[in-house]
Amino acid sequence: MSNLRQLAIAAGLQPEWQDAAGRRQIVAEDALRTILDWLGHASESEKQIADSFAAIAARKAQGSRFLSVDTGEAIQLATTVSGNAELTLEDGTIQSVKVDRGALQPISKSGYHRLEINAEVIDLLVAPRRCYTIADAPPGRKLWAPAVQIPSLRTDARNPFGDFASLADAAKAFGRRGADALAISPTHALFPADATRYSPYAPSSRQFLNGLYGNPSGLASEADSFHDLIDWHDAIPAKLVQLRKTFDQVTPKTKETLTAFRYEGGRDLESHAEFDALHAHFFATIGARGWQQWPAEYHDAASPAVRRFVAEHAEDVTFYVFLQWLARRDLDAAQKAAKDAGMAIGLIADLAVGMDPGGSHGWSRRSDLLTGLSIGAPPDPLGPDGQSWGITGFDPQALRDTAFAPFIATIRAALAHAGGIRIDHAFGLRRLWVVPEGASAAEGAYLDMPFDDMMRIVAMESQRAKAIVIGEDLGTVPDGFREAMDARAMLGMRVLWFERDAEGFVPPSKWSRDAVAMTGTHDLATIAGWWSGRDIDWTWDLGRKSDAPDEPADCAARAEDRTALWSAFDIDTKQPDPEDTAPVVDAAIAHVASAPCALAIIPIEDLAGLIEQPNLPGTIDEHPNWRRRMPDTTEVLLARPDVAARIDALNATRPA
Repeated sequence: MSNLRQLAIAAGLQPEWQDAAGRRQIVAEDALRTILDWLGHASESEKQIADSFAAIAARKAQGSRFLSVDTGEAIQLATTVSGNAELTLEDGTIQSVKVDRGALQPISKSGYHRLEINAEVIDLLVAPRRCYTIADAPPGRKLWAPAVQIPSLRTDARNPFGDFASLADAAKAFGRRGADALAISPTHALFPADATRYSPYAPSSRQFLNGLYGNPSGLASEADSFHDLIDWHDAIPAKLVQLRKTFDQVTPKTKETLTAFRYEGGRDLESHAEFDALHAHFFATIGARGWQQWPAEYHDAASPAVRRFVAEHAEDVTFYVFLQWLARRDLDAAQKAAKDAGMAIGLIADLAVGMDPGGSHGWSRRSDLLTGLSIGAPPDPLGPDGQSWGITGFDPQALRDTAFAPFIATIRAALAHAGGIRIDHAFGLRRLWVVPEGASAAEGAYLDMPFDDMMRIVAMESQRAKAIVIGEDLGTVPDGFREAMDARAMLGMRVLWFERDAEGFVPPSKWSRDAVAMTGTHDLATIAGWWSGRDIDWTWDLGRKSDAPDEPADCAARAEDRTALWSAFDIDTKQPDPEDTAPVVDAAIAHVASAPCALAIIPIEDLAGLIEQPNLPGTIDEHPNWRRRMPDTTEVLLARPDVAARIDALNATRPA
């Protein structure tokens, strides 16, 4: 093996990997050099490679300031010293403990503790062995939940897109009809001043909320709320006008509440609000989409130029603090509405895998993040061309250096208003597919993440919040990943379309109990769309890559798949025509609901029998991603006879 490839391994990169079909793939050396350079390991010459090796070895010799273990597990420190040490538990209790050649007796009390030995301080996480589970929560039965995209929700109010008030209405409606949870799209902060930035999976920060989802009560929208597609270009500015009017009319009591909220939020909240104010200013004046396009003197959040701007635009900064307060208030109200309606779990938040490098987090704490690298996915069944998402993630070394503080804060933010969390692209806890900015997705490589530490943090925060954890485990599965999920009681996802083997569709009775049963996701064809071949239309209309040589062959293969699916339903009736989708939707929902999984999640698009899907991966403007609205309010939709019958079937199938 070359020195370059050995350096890649030392730096946490995988120079070889196995694709979804089990084929061995080798990363090109040029790609490795580029990625290593962005990770801070120069590799253009043998001397640079040797120097980079030495730097990595020196860092490892220093040991880590963070160590995680399971409760009751023997603790082995990086050092081999013996002697007395001081253990400070998270609750402030101080204990004297004995270290014997680096070994420490197990600690039974979970928490984020601190160990001091020979003037060295180690942050020590003692984590519960598993996440909080559905079995831990009442009512002790198999549950079902709808999944919704928040902007798609309609209410009686004239709103151009759904918000947290719409979500609260949906939670009430579904709770009254037997649902025990409501899976939602990400609520992360976006870029309020830029109406083109509405994808929930490319946030500015995952530690703050989308302020546009706050409800400016008492102010009717002038935007047209009756179109089937959201016109974000008009809707976002209109919503900002509403929100500013609400802000300008706040009462003295609200101002007092806002001051307390601001104090509690501390420096992180201030930095986020300052970013939003700066972004609005520079987007309007020079068209800058991210902080990298701002004048250089504004790149440092602590610079004199930034401090002057904040002083001169104090009211604007306060407005963006207000948006965070309003959004938090309304999201809390939605979770309360869900629980008050009888849901055992309530909202299941969605944690995006990364964030826009030009956003709030990248500006105020860029050392947390990978620089010059986009995360994505290699070619796989979900994306035959591979995917580079244009977002970044946490730098694994930075996580170790900061005792995982940004990751802990991110998980806590997601669970602050929910009874569960879905971790998007959960493989990112184990490894990230990183691609140099501007390169094709195929020119990437896998970067190892501190998997065990991150899984323990997830378990710790899950238990504290009494929230279930779902990991999206679709795509190229790393060896042992699902076994590790099972050991931590992190639920996987078993989606109808992917549960197949050489004999056809796998019966739901054989689906893993340690997973969530699903008819689909926001990235996949709806049941009606798949049966009618609408996804095939999109593939060929847009010239997307397909396993089929041409459209007729694709349609012929789908005809065979329809027969296989209808046969799997084991229904003694004639197979419906492609245009007759309603009986297939009924059968598919009942089919998935019969799985032994503790939770079944059905997208609202499937409950309503809709043809179109919310998102088409790999597209931007070619498909109306994140723009589709429900055909009616949630209350009216659930009262439709066909939808009501599907919900009745779910309630009848999931009680035991």
